Amino acid sequence: MALEMHPSLAVHAGEWLRSEVVEPHGLTIKDLARHIGVSRQALSTLLNGRAGLSAEMAIRFEKAFGIRAETLLRMQGAFDLSQARAHESDIRVEPLRKAA
Repeated sequence: MALEMHPSLAVHAGEWLRSEVVEPHGLTIKDLARHIGVSRQALSTLLNGRAGLSAEMAIRFEKAFGIRAETLLRMQGAFDLSQARAHESDIRVEPLRKAA
């Protein structure tokens, strides 16, 4: 039996980064975007939860703050899966059966 994470525990990686890393460092989105080499818009979209965290962006945060990219990507993956599970009853797929 697989363990399931309660959906309320799934946190968007960008929102977590904003509240737990960026804001405590007193950084502006503009300054951080320049430092990690991305556009202000791309960073803002991520930190406000309107875009998912890419592997490249995870590496940029790892280099800037020392947070493992793998950890951030697992966090984003758990969030994405919880969002999909919330409407999995809308996903209509029948099981495949072996050919006789």
